Amino acid sequence: MTTDLPMPRVGPVAAHAPKPMRIVLNWGRRYSLWVFNFGLACCAIEFIAASMARHDFIRLGVIPFAPGPRQADLMVVSGTVTDKMAPSIRRLYDQMPEPKYVISFGACSNSGGPYWDSYSVTKGVDQLIPVDVYVPGCPPRPEALLHGIITLQDAIAAESPGRARRDSGRTVSAGSVRRGLLRRPAKGE
Repeated sequence: MTTDLPMPRVGPVAAHAPKPMRIVLNWGRRYSLWVFNFGLACCAIEFIAASMARHDFIRLGVIPFAPGPRQADLMVVSGTVTDKMAPSIRRLYDQMPEPKYVISFGACSNSGGPYWDSYSVTKGVDQLIPVDVYVPGCPPRPEALLHGIITLQDAIAAESPGRARRDSGRTVSAGSVRRGLLRRPAKGE
Protein backbone atom coordinates (compact mmCIF):
# COMPACT_ATOMS: atom_id res chain seq x y z
CA MET A 1 0.00 0.00 0.00
CA THR A 2 1.38 3.39 -0.98
CA THR A 3 0.30 6.84 0.09
CA ASP A 4 0.91 9.89 -2.07
CA LEU A 5 2.05 12.74 0.12
CA PRO A 6 2.13 16.33 -1.11
CA MET A 7 5.48 17.93 -1.82
CA PRO A 8 6.62 19.91 1.25
CA ARG A 9 6.67 23.65 0.56
CA VAL A 10 7.48 26.78 2.49
CA GLY A 11 3.80 27.73 2.38
CA PRO A 12 1.66 30.60 1.15
CA VAL A 13 2.36 32.69 4.26
CA ALA A 14 6.02 33.02 3.27
CA ALA A 15 5.00 34.83 0.08
CA HIS A 16 3.47 37.59 2.23
CA ALA A 17 6.43 37.83 4.60
CA PRO A 18 7.89 41.30 5.06
CA LYS A 19 11.03 42.10 3.12
CA PRO A 20 13.47 41.71 6.05
CA MET A 21 12.05 38.22 6.70
CA ARG A 22 12.43 37.29 3.02
CA ILE A 23 16.04 38.41 3.11
CA VAL A 24 16.67 36.17 6.13
CA LEU A 25 14.91 33.19 4.50
CA ASN A 26 16.88 33.62 1.28
CA TRP A 27 20.12 34.04 3.22
CA GLY A 28 19.49 30.75 5.02
CA ARG A 29 18.72 28.86 1.81
CA ARG A 30 21.61 30.49 -0.03
CA TYR A 31 24.31 29.46 2.44
CA SER A 32 23.13 25.98 3.40
CA LEU A 33 22.97 24.05 0.16
CA TRP A 34 23.18 20.29 0.63
CA VAL A 35 24.59 18.84 -2.58
CA PHE A 36 23.57 15.56 -4.16
CA ASN A 37 26.27 14.75 -6.70
CA PHE A 38 25.10 12.73 -9.66
CA GLY A 39 28.50 11.93 -11.15
CA LEU A 40 28.43 9.97 -14.38
CA ALA A 41 31.92 10.45 -15.84
CA CYS A 42 35.17 12.38 -15.61
CA CYS A 43 33.51 15.67 -14.58
CA ALA A 44 32.64 13.99 -11.28
CA ILE A 45 36.36 13.88 -10.50
CA GLU A 46 36.51 17.66 -10.91
CA PHE A 47 33.49 17.96 -8.61
CA ILE A 48 35.32 15.95 -5.96
CA ALA A 49 38.40 18.16 -6.44
CA ALA A 50 36.20 21.23 -5.84
CA SER A 51 35.07 19.79 -2.52
CA MET A 52 38.60 19.08 -1.26
CA ALA A 53 40.87 21.39 0.75
CA ARG A 54 42.47 23.28 -2.15
CA HIS A 55 39.18 24.70 -3.52
CA ASP A 56 36.96 23.97 -0.49
CA PHE A 57 33.43 24.90 -1.57
CA ILE A 58 32.26 24.35 2.00
CA ARG A 59 33.45 27.90 2.69
CA LEU A 60 30.65 29.04 0.35
CA GLY A 61 28.04 27.30 2.50
CA VAL A 62 27.80 24.22 0.30
CA ILE A 63 27.69 20.91 2.13
CA PRO A 64 28.90 18.06 -0.08
CA PHE A 65 27.63 14.50 -0.26
CA ALA A 66 24.11 14.65 1.14
CA PRO A 67 23.00 11.21 2.36
CA GLY A 68 20.37 11.02 -0.37
CA PRO A 69 18.12 13.11 -2.62
CA ARG A 70 15.51 13.59 0.12
CA GLN A 71 18.06 15.56 2.18
CA ALA A 72 19.48 17.57 -0.73
CA ASP A 73 18.74 21.07 -2.03
CA LEU A 74 21.11 21.02 -4.97
CA MET A 75 21.77 18.34 -7.58
CA VAL A 76 24.99 18.58 -9.58
CA VAL A 77 24.79 16.45 -12.71
CA SER A 78 28.26 15.85 -14.10
CA GLY A 79 29.08 13.59 -17.00
CA THR A 80 27.41 11.95 -19.96
CA VAL A 81 23.69 11.33 -19.45
CA THR A 82 22.53 8.26 -21.33
CA ASP A 83 18.94 7.47 -22.22
CA LYS A 84 19.13 4.42 -19.97
CA MET A 85 20.13 6.59 -16.99
CA ALA A 86 17.57 9.34 -17.73
CA PRO A 87 14.60 7.85 -15.79
CA SER A 88 16.80 7.44 -12.71
CA ILE A 89 17.90 11.09 -12.84
CA ARG A 90 14.29 12.21 -13.14
CA ARG A 91 13.18 9.94 -10.30
CA LEU A 92 15.92 11.23 -7.95
CA TYR A 93 15.10 14.83 -8.88
CA ASP A 94 11.44 14.21 -8.05
CA GLN A 95 12.46 12.91 -4.61
CA MET A 96 14.22 16.16 -3.69
CA PRO A 97 12.15 18.54 -1.54
CA GLU A 98 11.29 22.05 -2.72
CA PRO A 99 13.02 24.40 -3.22
CA LYS A 100 15.50 22.43 -5.29
CA TYR A 101 18.21 23.51 -7.69
CA VAL A 102 20.24 21.86 -10.46
CA ILE A 103 23.70 22.64 -11.81
CA SER A 104 24.65 21.02 -15.09
CA PHE A 105 28.41 20.54 -14.82
CA GLY A 106 30.35 20.02 -18.03
CA ALA A 107 29.77 19.80 -21.76
CA CYS A 108 28.37 16.26 -21.61
CA SER A 109 25.57 17.10 -19.20
CA ASN A 110 24.96 20.45 -20.93
CA SER A 111 24.53 19.13 -24.46
CA GLY A 112 25.93 15.62 -24.84
CA GLY A 113 29.50 16.85 -25.34
CA PRO A 114 31.64 14.84 -27.74
CA TYR A 115 29.00 12.07 -27.70
CA TRP A 116 26.13 14.31 -28.85
CA ASP A 117 25.50 12.24 -32.01
CA SER A 118 25.35 8.89 -30.24
CA TYR A 119 21.99 7.10 -30.35
CA SER A 120 22.05 6.45 -26.61
CA VAL A 121 23.09 9.85 -25.26
CA THR A 122 20.60 12.42 -23.98
CA LYS A 123 21.39 15.78 -25.57
CA GLY A 124 21.51 17.71 -22.32
CA VAL A 125 20.13 17.03 -18.87
CA ASP A 126 17.72 19.95 -19.35
CA GLN A 127 15.60 17.62 -21.48
CA LEU A 128 14.83 15.75 -18.25
CA ILE A 129 14.90 18.26 -15.41
CA PRO A 130 15.02 22.07 -15.17
CA VAL A 131 18.58 23.39 -14.90
CA ASP A 132 19.37 26.57 -12.98
CA VAL A 133 23.07 26.99 -13.87
CA TYR A 134 25.15 25.59 -16.74
CA VAL A 135 28.90 25.21 -16.19
CA PRO A 136 30.74 24.82 -19.53
CA GLY A 137 33.98 22.94 -20.11
CA CYS A 138 35.31 19.49 -20.89
CA PRO A 139 35.99 18.86 -18.06
CA PRO A 140 35.42 22.19 -16.34
CA ARG A 141 37.92 23.24 -13.72
CA PRO A 142 36.87 23.28 -10.06
CA GLU A 143 36.99 27.10 -10.17
CA ALA A 144 34.22 26.98 -12.78
CA LEU A 145 32.03 25.03 -10.36
CA LEU A 146 32.73 27.61 -7.67
CA HIS A 147 31.62 30.33 -10.08
CA GLY A 148 28.47 28.33 -10.90
CA ILE A 149 27.67 27.97 -7.19
CA ILE A 150 28.08 31.71 -6.63
CA THR A 151 25.81 32.39 -9.63
CA LEU A 152 23.18 30.07 -8.16
CA GLN A 153 23.47 31.72 -4.76
CA ASP A 154 22.88 35.13 -6.35
CA ALA A 155 19.74 33.75 -8.02
CA ILE A 156 18.52 32.32 -4.69
CA ALA A 157 19.04 35.70 -3.01
CA ALA A 158 16.66 37.27 -5.53
CA GLU A 159 13.87 34.66 -5.08
CA SER A 160 10.55 35.17 -3.37
CA PRO A 161 10.05 32.37 -0.78
CA GLY A 162 6.81 30.45 -1.04
CA ARG A 163 6.34 31.31 -4.69
CA ALA A 164 6.26 28.39 -7.10
CA ARG A 165 9.28 28.06 -9.34
CA ARG A 166 9.04 28.02 -13.09
CA ASP A 167 8.95 24.23 -13.36
CA SER A 168 6.08 23.65 -10.94
CA GLY A 169 3.59 22.99 -13.73
CA ARG A 170 5.78 20.42 -15.39
CA THR A 171 4.10 17.03 -15.64
CA VAL A 172 7.01 14.92 -16.87
CA SER A 173 7.39 11.69 -14.94
CA ALA A 174 10.30 9.30 -14.78
CA GLY A 175 8.65 6.97 -17.28
CA SER A 176 7.89 9.65 -19.85
CA VAL A 177 11.52 10.47 -20.58
CA ARG A 178 11.98 7.18 -22.37
CA ARG A 179 11.89 7.28 -26.10
CA GLY A 180 11.99 4.64 -28.74
CA LEU A 181 15.12 3.39 -30.40
CA LEU A 182 16.34 5.15 -33.50
CA ARG A 183 15.78 3.36 -36.75
CA ARG A 184 18.70 2.25 -38.82
CA PRO A 185 19.32 4.65 -41.71
CA ALA A 186 18.38 3.36 -45.12
CA LYS A 187 20.97 3.14 -47.85
CA GLY A 188 21.69 6.52 -49.33
CA GLU A 189 20.63 8.51 -46.23
